[in-house]
Amino acid sequence: MKIAILGGTGNEGFGLGFRWAMAGHEIIIGSRLQEKGARAAASMLERAPGKRISGTDNLSATEAGELVVLSVPYGAQAVTLETVKGALAGKLLVTVVAPTGERASRVWRLPSGLSAAEEAQQQVGDITRVVAAFQNIGAHHLLDLDHQMECDVLVCGDKGADKQIVMQLSEQAGMRGVNAGSLQNASVAEGMASVLIAINIINKAKSAGIRITGI
Repeated sequence: MKIAILGGTGNEGFGLGFRWAMAGHEIIIGSRLQEKGARAAASMLERAPGKRISGTDNLSATEAGELVVLSVPYGAQAVTLETVKGALAGKLLVTVVAPTGERASRVWRLPSGLSAAEEAQQQVGDITRVVAAFQNIGAHHLLDLDHQMECDVLVCGDKGADKQIVMQLSEQAGMRGVNAGSLQNASVAEGMASVLIAINIINKAKSAGIRITGI
């Protein structure tokens, strides 16, 4: 699968892209600037020689991708989606965005009352399907394929088939994906990111995660 990662120059997008490249997917790293995307792709190729990895601007990446991952800070979400909205038509958009305020260790309630994922769905319209996932994983160990990621991935969306695709991508990245219900539930998963940041700070750790038991 051709996976375009918008904001793939950041730690989480880059780390996920690396794991998916090693699993055999073609990765297209998108950035606001084409040159920055190309540099990130060259860096990833050094870690994954021979894999199908390229870098470009966000719009070109979206046009080329079969599935698109949004991995940008919340403050850049709206402008990024406005740039690529036309190219997203008919595609699955996986958002890993987890809004945090100035105090990242405290849950930030968005003025809209929605999750960032729901805001994204409103912006791109019904012609694009949105699934929220990967908000609760730490990027610290993603580049270490020998490290067992001790965190489940909560997958929120309104179509079961789309969530199944994302759960498969979770498995290919070394994590268990868990169907966590509708896109509306993404607000809980996004807020949990701030909880985990607080836990990391309090315990002087880097990769606190969550596990779903009993299933």
